[in-house]
Amino acid sequence: MQILKELQPAKVFQYFEEICNIPHGSGNLDGISSYLEQFAKERGLFHVRDYANNIIIVKEATQGYEEVEPIILQGHMDMVTVKKVDCEIDLEKEPLKLKIDGDFIYAEGTSLGGDDGIAVAYILAIMDSDDIAHPRIEAVITTDEEIGMEGATAIDLSMLKAKRMMNIDSEEEGILLASCAGGARIDCNIPIVREEKAGIFYKIKVGGLLGGHSGVEINKERGNAIKMLGRVLYMISKEMPIQIADLSGGEKDNAIPREAEAVVLVENTQEKRFVEFVKKIEEILKNEYNTKEKELYLISVRLGNQNKRILKQESTKRVIDFLMVLPNGIMAMSIDIAGLVETSLNVGILKLEENEMIASSAIRSSIESAKKYIMEQMEVVSSLAGGSISVHGDYPGWQYDPDSKLRATMLQVYEEMFGIKPKVEAIHAGLECGIMISKIPGLDCVSFGPNIYDIHTTEERLSISSTERMWNYILEVLKRK
Repeated sequence: MQILKELQPAKVFQYFEEICNIPHGSGNLDGISSYLEQFAKERGLFHVRDYANNIIIVKEATQGYEEVEPIILQGHMDMVTVKKVDCEIDLEKEPLKLKIDGDFIYAEGTSLGGDDGIAVAYILAIMDSDDIAHPRIEAVITTDEEIGMEGATAIDLSMLKAKRMMNIDSEEEGILLASCAGGARIDCNIPIVREEKAGIFYKIKVGGLLGGHSGVEINKERGNAIKMLGRVLYMISKEMPIQIADLSGGEKDNAIPREAEAVVLVENTQEKRFVEFVKKIEEILKNEYNTKEKELYLISVRLGNQNKRILKQESTKRVIDFLMVLPNGIMAMSIDIAGLVETSLNVGILKLEENEMIASSAIRSSIESAKKYIMEQMEVVSSLAGGSISVHGDYPGWQYDPDSKLRATMLQVYEEMFGIKPKVEAIHAGLECGIMISKIPGLDCVSFGPNIYDIHTTEERLSISSTERMWNYILEVLKRK
């Protein structure tokens, strides 16, 4: 049963529905990749399917457009699969249950995958058409974007001719994205030495913070629980001797941590003073974060007389000093785009192992050299604490190009069609554009898309009218010579 068959543009929604009928969550892409490969075979289009299941499909220029500069149309085939607690759909094996509610398409009980299924649907509708004027189109449909841009990292683009690219992976009509952050995860490994000791132990906990996405919400300068905990421990250690037994905080390196805690040994004679001083520090923090973190709390909980393996005094000092000087937050703002965070660092996970403390951070920057500079700072800070770093998931940013010809064309077409100027913005989060530019130097990129709301949630919905407007917009941009 076709749910979307009455919608326009017909081919776009036909392909979107076909995509939704194939399970295509990140890491489960053999089926959708085979579908795209078969699509190209049936139409006699040149295509490549690589070991990572990425798909490249080429359609040559229509008559009169042979000399027009070719263009890449790009999106990713994977979706974030989430479902409601009472939903019985097996997202690894079963299709989505599409529904229409007024101007919106949604999936019953699950996420929709408009990010980025609609990009793939647009591309297939263009590739399947005989009456759309266009230059040579090189469609690049990547895998596992949602779990680290793995497909874009793996793909070989050396056979492509185009030097301009429309990335259809944004979710707000009327906004053209012109820059995004690159990123990396850095683990700082600080060695520790333990000893066994009995005494009075207390748990210290920082909590009640708002947290948030380390890219989108880093500019709100919300409290970072791990950094706060480091500061709390430092302040206490300046007043009285303590030794650390345990440390933990945060859940993901790219999420601002809401909670962090430590277990410390306190001298018997210092108990009362310790409890009072923790309350004093809480007042200081609440005053500093009065308008940003209204639910902030700092508590101490007596665990009683216990025997634990704890950090020796030297290791305790090493860890506390490291947490105090570890960089965090906004490192630089963009000069080109007002209000844009250019470079940032988020300390997202803290854990204490038997022989080392590990602090994991997410670095973001739209300028590759600035990202490298932060990495070098982290390396030096860790080295001074006797430790080292390891880097994972390093991907390049997309630096703003003030002279983008593609963006100028897309701005002009949008204003002509809709009577208003679109906004040109940048995001302090990742898109595949940075990786593509690293593989095709000088690639001119713009990212855009129709209105999709509440992506990556069970409330995700795609606007039908916006999908149609952006379809007509794409066709008009392709017509321009």
